[in-house]
Order: sequence, then structure tokens, then C-alpha cells
Amino acid sequence: MKIRGERKCRDCGTRWSYYETGSIDCPGCGSLRSVGTDDRTEHTDLQVPFDLTPIRSDIDDTSTGDLADRARDRCREYVRQRGFVNAGDLRDLDDTYLAAIELRHVADVVTRELEYGASLDDRDELYFLSLLRDADTGERPPVDDVPPGLQAARGLAMANAVQEYRRDVRTWLEEGETGRTQEELAKSERQVLESLGEHVKRIRLLDGDIEPETADRLVEATRDLADGLRGDEVVLGRAQDRLERLEAEI
Repeated sequence: MKIRGERKCRDCGTRWSYYETGSIDCPGCGSLRSVGTDDRTEHTDLQVPFDLTPIRSDIDDTSTGDLADRARDRCREYVRQRGFVNAGDLRDLDDTYLAAIELRHVADVVTRELEYGASLDDRDELYFLSLLRDADTGERPPVDDVPPGLQAARGLAMANAVQEYRRDVRTWLEEGETGRTQEELAKSERQVLESLGEHVKRIRLLDGDIEPETADRLVEATRDLADGLRGDEVVLGRAQDRLERLEAEI
């Protein structure tokens, strides 16, 4: 959505940036009465905290199922509020978002397994706990640590993350924040953007059941595409090469 992010309080005159605080409350007096002082700019990224400490602190006194249920809800809320266009600028597909969406999908698998009375594989539980330990710092276990039972969860998480990012990229382009419309993009840029969407569709149809390395390559291609759309022609070609190689893997 387009907003006026630079605000001035009508009651006390304090100025602040909603782009930085994510709050409509005046930091000076708490008033909700303010006026925008800049032009409307595309902005989808809310400044929301992501802290798993309260869940981790109960790890010795709470069952794995309850931990997974709480982690899933916390990650869902964080991911729902996140976006990738900040004050008209396209942000990166960052590691914290990726870790949060992966933990959400892994926690969902763990919760369902335990709800149906199945015994949780030790490797699956360890992987879940590893994500819970580090996700809010943007850290995820390496691909070699992904157990077979959670491979699809990681693949689907990455596909969904790329889908959401691609949606914001299209919004960023359509709103003209780059100074160009989608019709003005070079043919190669449009091809890479469309190819990315096709790969995401295929992975989602497979319910994420792809090799973890393949899922990570999709993310790398997405990041290269974003850099290419921001003007780096070299990495745009690299994104195209990555996506072409993925044709044989998905």
C-alpha cells in the first residue's frame, strides 16, 4: 500500500518516520493525531519484532508438541506482517524471514505428527529444536542436516517465501518505484521473473518434496533477480542460469 510515512504530530509537533518505527503513535506524546509530510510511497514491510525467547525459556518444562504449536503461531504472525518494500525501496529476501517461515512449516509437521499419536523421529525433533534456538537471529541448519522427514517442509517453506517475495517485486514494479513499468522491463528481466514463478508453482504442486539444495538454489536465484532488477546486469544473468539449471531438478 502507498502511505505517507514521514509524520508530524498535530498535538505536540514531534516528527517521526513510520517507515522506521512501524507505529502511528507519536513518540513524543503518544497522540494518534498526525499528518503526513511526504508523498505517498509504496510500503509493505512492517517493523515487527521476532523473538522466540519466551518459547525457548519453557523448553525444559513444556512438551515438544506445545513448543511446536507456540512456535508455529508466533512464526505465522511474524511472516503475515512482513513485506519487502520499504519506503519505495525493494528489500532483500532476508535470512530472518526465511528462518521464520521454515520454522513455521517444520513446527506444523511436528504438531501434526504428535497430534495423530505418531512417534517423532529423533532427527526431526533435533532439527526443530535447532530452528527454535536460532531462527530469530536468522540462522538455519545447513542443508546436510535436513532429515528426510522434514525435507518437504523446507522445500515448501522456501517456495512460499519466494512466492511472497515475488508478489512484492511485482508490486514494486507495477507502482513504478523503479522508474520503469513492467512493460518497460527488458525481455530478459521479464523472462527471469516469469521463470521464477513457474518454478514456485512446480514446487508447490510437489508439496515441497525437493532436495534441500534445490530449495536453497531457488532462494539464491531470487536474490540474484532482485539485484538484477535493481540494476546489476551481471547477477541478472546469473539468476537466469540458476533457474535454467533448476529445470532438470524440479
